[in-house]
Amino acid sequence: MATTRDYYDILGVSKNASAEDLKKAYRTLARKHHPDVDKTEGAEQKFKEINEAYQVLSDPQKKSAYDQFGHAAFQQGGMGSAAGQGPFGGFGGGQGGFRTYTWSSGGGQGQDFGGFADPFDIFEAFFGGQSPFGREARLPRYAINLTFEEAIKGVQKEIAIDGKKQKVKIPAGVDDGSEIRFSNYILVCQVSQSSKFRRRGYDIVTEKEISYSQAALGTVAEIETVEGPVKIRIPAGTQPGTQIRLKGKGVKHVNGHGQGDHYVIIRLKIPTKLSRDQKRLLEELDDLT
Repeated sequence: MATTRDYYDILGVSKNASAEDLKKAYRTLARKHHPDVDKTEGAEQKFKEINEAYQVLSDPQKKSAYDQFGHAAFQQGGMGSAAGQGPFGGFGGGQGGFRTYTWSSGGGQGQDFGGFADPFDIFEAFFGGQSPFGREARLPRYAINLTFEEAIKGVQKEIAIDGKKQKVKIPAGVDDGSEIRFSNYILVCQVSQSSKFRRRGYDIVTEKEISYSQAALGTVAEIETVEGPVKIRIPAGTQPGTQIRLKGKGVKHVNGHGQGDHYVIIRLKIPTKLSRDQKRLLEELDDLT
């Protein structure tokens, strides 16, 4: 036997616990003490004990034998057994007619996880959707460094996984922290910042400085976007902080459908030094307003 602890104590239930109570206790403890979740010392052994206890107590025949004979019921030549067999006539194979199973990818014959083929399915049953510790979460993750432009436009890169070189295609539109799943691993994008552009989701934000007279009279300005320069008209009377939207000039969506916008924030450039003539003209303008 893997443990000599009382199975009821391990699951924290009474001997009169129903099958539903046993399943509920098992699910709670399996979630809490799985080695991928519980990083404390002895977590793996505790998880094995939880599985072992549930394998016995969830099976009416094994539970009856345990209630009557305790751990001796599963030992070689134990109570009620024929010579050289466990009480179930060599049930399960292995020493003592009992085998302790731990979860491994792909499952294993004879495993019992309370109606779940994979104990991580417990999360999906309880919380719905993708388990945070599910199959995808257990795929190995590797970081890939991208420039801002590579993330915006997409790129093909050569990487080495387990010493083997291979080419991967990074789609246009990925962002810092984006995850790209391949057949047996996941790439996590690490995107460097740009000195020209600031990203806001699929939108791009830049600033444009204009003079007081340009703001008052209006002007045409050239704006650099991720797709190249475009000219925009800044209307007369534009106030500092005004945002001008360039529709469809932002980042392409990763799924290939749609594109973000580019927002230009207008800033007013105020000179720190003025000539005598400039001061005179501004004073005259102020008198007129």
